Amino acid sequence: MHIGILLCGHPPETVSARHGDFSAIFAKLFEGQGLSFESWDVEAMAFPESIDAAEGWLLTGSRHGAYEDHPFIAPLSAFIEAVHAAKKPMVGICFGHQIIAQALGGRVEKYSGGWALGRQIYDYAGAEIALNAWHQDQVVARPPEARQLASSAFCENAALVYGDHLMTLQPHPEISDEILRDYLVARRGDPAYPPDIFDQASAQLGLPVDNAAIAARLARFLKDARPS
Repeated sequence: MHIGILLCGHPPETVSARHGDFSAIFAKLFEGQGLSFESWDVEAMAFPESIDAAEGWLLTGSRHGAYEDHPFIAPLSAFIEAVHAAKKPMVGICFGHQIIAQALGGRVEKYSGGWALGRQIYDYAGAEIALNAWHQDQVVARPPEARQLASSAFCENAALVYGDHLMTLQPHPEISDEILRDYLVARRGDPAYPPDIFDQASAQLGLPVDNAAIAARLARFLKDARPS
């Protein structure tokens, strides 16, 4: 199955120098799952010619807020609406999770409770899973069609599903401990972050995360989706 990756942002240069851009990071996550990939840098206003340029779509993370005024936000929202209307398979991660919710009638805000960095525990469809996260923005109001799939005490809408064709996650199954360690080094000292959360995230490096299991679920969801 051919998946189009919409690059809504890029990792820090020191991270991409070691691990590649998000297109390479996601390709590695889904290795062996029967998916092929092509990417478009929508942050730089490079969009696919149509929603049929790929069989399914994946939206990445970004340093931007979905509610901010950037040139790519409006056309990306229109693209999301068209994909959803056609019931083509689509997955969104972090910013992708947020912009999809916003485009389909939900609300995204900067969470007053602060940041989630590093390993987080979620109730995922009745089972406990651990994934790395990196966000302050959250989906605070779900779109009417969205059903909550995962949550935590910190993040109520940690994963959403829309019908049988669209699934989104707030945490990052593509971020391994090795990648997270490089993110922590790249961002440490940035005044946007309280220093203690870097220490907390660093202290949990090495604890198990469920990246592979979630990658398999996402791949199966994409392949089983039913476009109209």
